Amino acid sequence: MDSAKFFLSETEPALGRSKLEQIVRCALIEDIGGGDITTQLTVPRHKYIKAVFIAKEECVICGLQAAEMVFKAIDKNINFVPLAKEGQAVKKGKIFARIQGQARSILTAERVALNFLTLLSGIATKTREYVEKVKHYKVKIADTRKTIPCLRELEKYAVRIGGGHNHRMRLDEMILIKDNHIKVIGDRLWVIGSKGIKNKIPSQVRIEIEVKNLKEFKKAIKLKPDIIMLDNMSIKGMRKAVKIRNSLSPNTYHPTPKLEASGGITLKNVKQVASTGVDMISIGALTHSVSSVDISLEVL
Repeated sequence: MDSAKFFLSETEPALGRSKLEQIVRCALIEDIGGGDITTQLTVPRHKYIKAVFIAKEECVICGLQAAEMVFKAIDKNINFVPLAKEGQAVKKGKIFARIQGQARSILTAERVALNFLTLLSGIATKTREYVEKVKHYKVKIADTRKTIPCLRELEKYAVRIGGGHNHRMRLDEMILIKDNHIKVIGDRLWVIGSKGIKNKIPSQVRIEIEVKNLKEFKKAIKLKPDIIMLDNMSIKGMRKAVKIRNSLSPNTYHPTPKLEASGGITLKNVKQVASTGVDMISIGALTHSVSSVDISLEVL
């Protein structure tokens, strides 16, 4: 089965405009409240300024569309000019965008625009680090659902910009039977099997089963799911699982399941995990504990 069916391609990183507008609107309401009283009381109404966005550390730029939308939502006459492309790696000190317009509008929108840029660039930068680590292997780096509430679409967009792939966006996109499901339903999973589940869902919906050891893996593979997640499994265990999967003939299992490594993945061990032959490596740290990059807006 083509692994492209499991993830969005890095060549299709587009972000839905309507969803972005909704997120931007909420962020501005949260930040501004009844109005920017500091700027209104200190900055002349007709004062115009020019400013630049500067990367204060080496990073992958992400969030230009969101930043521009923030400023345009405050003042449609603001001129925002990107000097770098989305997904471009820039050096420390790089000016990657220019902006000019009414000073009050720019200062009011500044923080929200920077919040989007620093967070999304942080995710894209971290994702790019992982992708570069495993570039010599036929493996895909993927995210998880460990995201900030209401920012999932933006964060998963940043993963794509960094060269990674998206796991499911929502619970309705695929069947993923995790350890707690198995604890609740017990042996019923092995009774109903994937076939029993597939009879109740659309044909395009994938089925994935999480396993923690080879014993569970051997039981799960008999159910013929689309993907088997090897959760916190040792390198040795993953190699054995890959060997078992690869030994299956098309007559026994067609197509053979994709194998996903998950749990405890770091920049230090991701290359070793990739060397086991798994098809995908999912990493919650791409979004749930990423550090925002240092970006500033400086008035000229």
